[in-house]
Amino acid sequence: MKNRLKNFKIDTDPFWLENGYGTRFQKFQNLMRYRIRDVLIVSSLYDLYIFEEDGRLYELIRSEYQGLNLSHTPELTHVSNGGEAIKLIREEKRFDLIVTTLHIEDMQPATFAKKIRQEGITLPIIMLAFDNRELADMLAHKENLLYDQIFIWLGNFRLLLAIIKYLEDRHNVEHDTHIMGVQSIIIIEDNIRDYSFFLPTVFIEIINQSQRAIREGMSLSNKNLRQRARPKIILNKNYEDAWRYYEKYHDTVLGIISDIGFPYKGKYDHKAGLKFAANVRKMHPDISVLLHSFQPSNEKRARELGCEFLSKSSPTFLLELKQSMAIHFGFGDFVFRRLDRSEAARASDLISLEKQLKVIPDESLVYHSERNHFSNWLKARTEFWLAHKLRPRKVTDFASISHLRKHIIASLREYRKSWQKGVVTDFDRESFDPKSSISRIGEGSLGGKARGITFFNTLINSFKLQNMFEKVKIFVPPAIVLTTDIFEQFLDENDLLDFALNTSDDKKILGKFLNAEKFPENAAAGLKAFLELVKKPLAVRSSSLLEDSHNFPFAGVYGTYMLPNSHRDIEVRVSELIMAVKHVFASTYFSTSKDYIKATSFRLEEEKMAVIVQVLCGAKHENRFYPTFSGTARSYNFYPVTPQKSADGIASVALGLGKMVVEGGSSLRFSPIHPRHTMQFSSPKLALENNQYDFYALDLEKNVRVDHNDNLEEIDYFIKKHPLQIAEKDGVLNFVGSTYSPQNDVIYDDISSPGIRLVSFSPILKYDIFPLAEILELLLDLGSWGMGTPVEIEFAVEMDVPKNKLQKFSLLQIRPMILHRELEVLTFKNINQEKLICQSNQVMGNGIIDNVYDIILVDRNRYDRSKSRDAAREIKLLNSKLIEAKKPYLLVGVGRWGSQDPWLGIPVSWDQISGARAIIETGFRDIPVTPSQGSHFFENLNSFMVGYFTVQTGSQDSYIDWQWLLDQKPVEELAFTKHLHFDKQIIIKMNGRKNQGIIVKPE
Repeated sequence: MKNRLKNFKIDTDPFWLENGYGTRFQKFQNLMRYRIRDVLIVSSLYDLYIFEEDGRLYELIRSEYQGLNLSHTPELTHVSNGGEAIKLIREEKRFDLIVTTLHIEDMQPATFAKKIRQEGITLPIIMLAFDNRELADMLAHKENLLYDQIFIWLGNFRLLLAIIKYLEDRHNVEHDTHIMGVQSIIIIEDNIRDYSFFLPTVFIEIINQSQRAIREGMSLSNKNLRQRARPKIILNKNYEDAWRYYEKYHDTVLGIISDIGFPYKGKYDHKAGLKFAANVRKMHPDISVLLHSFQPSNEKRARELGCEFLSKSSPTFLLELKQSMAIHFGFGDFVFRRLDRSEAARASDLISLEKQLKVIPDESLVYHSERNHFSNWLKARTEFWLAHKLRPRKVTDFASISHLRKHIIASLREYRKSWQKGVVTDFDRESFDPKSSISRIGEGSLGGKARGITFFNTLINSFKLQNMFEKVKIFVPPAIVLTTDIFEQFLDENDLLDFALNTSDDKKILGKFLNAEKFPENAAAGLKAFLELVKKPLAVRSSSLLEDSHNFPFAGVYGTYMLPNSHRDIEVRVSELIMAVKHVFASTYFSTSKDYIKATSFRLEEEKMAVIVQVLCGAKHENRFYPTFSGTARSYNFYPVTPQKSADGIASVALGLGKMVVEGGSSLRFSPIHPRHTMQFSSPKLALENNQYDFYALDLEKNVRVDHNDNLEEIDYFIKKHPLQIAEKDGVLNFVGSTYSPQNDVIYDDISSPGIRLVSFSPILKYDIFPLAEILELLLDLGSWGMGTPVEIEFAVEMDVPKNKLQKFSLLQIRPMILHRELEVLTFKNINQEKLICQSNQVMGNGIIDNVYDIILVDRNRYDRSKSRDAAREIKLLNSKLIEAKKPYLLVGVGRWGSQDPWLGIPVSWDQISGARAIIETGFRDIPVTPSQGSHFFENLNSFMVGYFTVQTGSQDSYIDWQWLLDQKPVEELAFTKHLHFDKQIIIKMNGRKNQGIIVKPE
């Protein structure tokens, strides 16, 4: 990680950082660190029989854990004598808890407990007894001090769950309270029978509450994580222990449940609970206290202290306890009340709370605010940050009731939006923010591309990068992801898998997918709800399981479908979107994908497709929509030119949509560390040769008939190329343009003068009207640090914004770069150039490639740039033949390989040259061509360790023996290409550290 990142502050406290907890999204993962997973029960067979409920104890516990969505159902192991128990504990070392009874075969339970401690075993020991004379005798002899706690079996199997949770809470309370502010409920009860009776009910009610209260729209994994933040239950048996805990954690106490009579200062005090409640009221009058007693006379004093009172003699005590917890501890709905305690309204979640706050009477708002009811309800729902923000504010702090109302509503809205930033939530129309949310539909995988952008979205929000640069917003555009299970469901419902796997015609596959009648209902409904919120143009992107992986990037294998999303009829917009999704689904089985998979260790049936529907970055200009510019950036530069270094990275940018960059069209390349060093514009001649003369934009008015699929077969149907003059008319060229004056042979860094317009990015790179280089340097550093490897990002920038609005930097994609270790360093000294096919100082790759006997050669004497697509078809044909014959080859051509601009090179896709082990890219006779860094094509070549040699026209550092190549007799000769075969090997040697390489003739 570079020095720049060390200046950032993570949104957390020092304790968090010291313990390596990472950023905000990991907080809940670090709660409940202590878990009880293995329980050893030491009892007679008869006691076990009583507990087991006809042998069903484990199944009942397992069913309870599953029903409550609790993880790690404890394993139960039984032994009937103490000696065997001690041996088992010593040998297996897996137990977390010992539960014993008063009946053990070989010794008294007190003797067993003493031997456990003598062995140095520190596991908690719980005595589970029956309410009889034996228990009374044990207490009389003070043998209870040998155990961590004593409980009485009353026939409720949930008592075992309560015991486990009681011990876990006791261990975790200090850690969880400190790092997260987890709330606690203090229980004061010295009667063993009484707390054994009601503790299971308290725990079950709290666990159920945590499930009810988990925030709407959250993903399943986050819901499960947040259950770890449920309130802790802390059982105390005397005044001093309870007060010691209260003083330490009073700011995080949610409520108190207390008997009225219990030990105080070493003696039983019939009024201890009232004294405790009175002292609590002095410190925190808003904390709810539930007092209970067998004595009805205590109710009056409890009410005078502002406490609730429950009668222990009531036949419905447990039900009343549950109801009181729900009302006074913030469980269940928030009930708005008037001063006469009548109900004014109620809210079940944050969204409905916000809605009701807008309309409830002033008296109700003041009533709840004065008593901190909003804060208590939020704490019970694990919304600690918001609860603590609201709690210190008093009604008198505000100029009026209206100001108070606005403050609470604004705090709720801000909190809901901030929490969703950096988090992938389950899609919910009510909670989805069309300006920032990223949500999912389905329970499957997000796929590689979505994982990448959601991960980086988390980093951006955790490090608070959104507004780090003045007047610029850095963000990942809002999106919705259809997970892989939607793809699988679509295949199953339409019986498409076998057809897709066994069909080689892309058009037939696409037609079958587009015409499939069934589309998962939940996905269709979610997409419609999404479109009701989002009215901007969309990009429909692939996100397969294997895409953007650390081993094979699958870059550009699956296409991106862009939609104007502008039709007046939402049903048409939904149909267009579903068709685009189907198109991405179908691309999983296109020949390009199948050929790519063949070159990897994967099987095609392993690939599953998720789809990202992402809001496009850009602005509308008449019927056109496009960003000011788009680009890619890599943290590693394979072809550094002095003063650049490989580790400085490289960026490619172009005006308009990013199709120009990723498909190898005309773009400007620069290093974020040296933004003013642009070789392409170092002279007027080079500037004219490398200039971008047109750009891509989305056509907002182009019509599509969703009932006729021909229009939708073309993935770029809505994308149109425009000349540069259109961007000037739209006012966009101002931000990136320069002017070449033929009269003066000079380039001016603006477009105020007459002349030839150039896309030089001088206003940005020279005059800093936008901090592009700084942003890229920062994001590349952060991405490389976060992924642990060099990365490539795709981005778009919108500068043409209304006055006082933020310019936008949208991060569209991030993927790991594939760098192969340079295990050996080759040197090339005193080599006779006559023995070489090629020599270059611009080489990607490392090591020696041999076992190559064939060459596919583009004949530069016959090559016609206007017919580059014909040449690409010839190469594809020869490539297929050599792959079939299992013959790797050297590919030699002119212009930029993989370029979609037919005048810059040969527009092959990776699958059309997939048999090549090394490639030579040479300039034309009259035009030098810069390497194609930044394109999807180039990334795939890199991942498959294909040697890549660039030979510049007229360069002193590179050489290719064209005459020798053209003199060889071909095995097969086509209009523009030849297949050469040799009896001896062609040797390819590369030094990756110095970017040098040679290719030796087969002699």
